[in-house]
Amino acid sequence: MDSIVWFNNNWHDGSKPIMSAMSQSYMHGSTIFDGARAYNNLVPDLHLHCERLFNSAKVMGLEVPIKIDELISLCKKGIAKFETGAELYIRPSIFCNSGFLIPEKKSSNLVLTIFRAPMPSKKGFTAMLSNLRRPHPKMAPTLAKASSLYANTSLALSEASKNGYDNVVMRDGNENIVEFGSANLFMVKNGRILTPEWNKTFLNGITKKRVISLLQQKGIEVNEQAITLDQLLNADEVFSTGNFGKVLPVIKIDNTYYEVGDITKTSISLYQEYAEKYKV
Repeated sequence: MDSIVWFNNNWHDGSKPIMSAMSQSYMHGSTIFDGARAYNNLVPDLHLHCERLFNSAKVMGLEVPIKIDELISLCKKGIAKFETGAELYIRPSIFCNSGFLIPEKKSSNLVLTIFRAPMPSKKGFTAMLSNLRRPHPKMAPTLAKASSLYANTSLALSEASKNGYDNVVMRDGNENIVEFGSANLFMVKNGRILTPEWNKTFLNGITKKRVISLLQQKGIEVNEQAITLDQLLNADEVFSTGNFGKVLPVIKIDNTYYEVGDITKTSISLYQEYAEKYKV
């Protein structure tokens, strides 16, 4: 079994058709989702990922038809259908059936998909500077984890793949570095940790905020500020945080190589230790 989906109060094979061609979300892109991870019998911060789905629904004019504790329980029941220790992606989503340009929130549907997704290598990844930019919050629903935002990501990652890189570095409309294509970004220079200040053009990630908190608890300062391309390319270390890979080293951006340094290793270790609290 590679994937399962919960829809209309039942579990199904993950390939089950869900959305009608007449669904408002199919036509006009109002679908929202979130993603959590299961690995090594752990599901770190599942409750926060479920909470964010509710926030995204408010932003997009949808509603989640069950309570948050019910959603969390449903996620855990789905995980239990796989073997112990399975590496999984847990994706609750909401789409709307009725409405034309404006979704009718009362027709919101919950779909919970759980599928196999191996954890990426801890050896690190490469990235290139993307030609695309993240949208301004007055141009797109950037406060939601909305499917409509991911065309930007898909195009950027395709650009990277064609050029032999694993990921991309994204900028905002003011040329500030904001994140990777699929994760948040941290850099280290002379022992000082920097991460882009959240300006609402990118997702202020759950794992990002968790890692900042864990570092601060150890007395390690994290500076959230605007970051330039020059600063990034002159960093001593670079690493990413995100739900899919959690904390990962970055070994190359464009033609600049980075060491997997002490702060990167510390961040990985702190998060792994924290995740152990979330056994299922």
